[in-house]
Amino acid sequence: MSITDPIADGLTIIRNASRAGLEKADIRASNIMEEIIRILKKEGYVSNYKRISDDKQGILRTYLKFNSRNKSAIKNIKRISKPGLQVYVNCEKIPTVLQGLGISILSTSKGVLTGKSAREKKVGGEVLCYVW
Repeated sequence: MSITDPIADGLTIIRNASRAGLEKADIRASNIMEEIIRILKKEGYVSNYKRISDDKQGILRTYLKFNSRNKSAIKNIKRISKPGLQVYVNCEKIPTVLQGLGISILSTSKGVLTGKSAREKKVGGEVLCYVW
């Protein structure tokens, strides 16, 4: 069975695992998903990840982060740009998420970046998702 939107599939796996209180989530590996998870690790939403090779495309094992009361660091992940409707913004119109409490992740000409770093580099691009 083919997946039409692997980014949405990966984000849904992370969202469901964090809501269920699981310590790890296995996602089908792709370069863009690895970059998204790298940003989530850098911003403190996941504790770690590693790429596991199998006979196919590989797996990204993502270790989720929880606080002392067993609440996930990820409240929600929302996919913005979809295959049927892609959302592009320039550097002046990059959205802030929950007035700065969350992050937006963009695919730009300089790679996959957070909204803040895309504003600093003065590049726009496709808005992939919001995380808070």
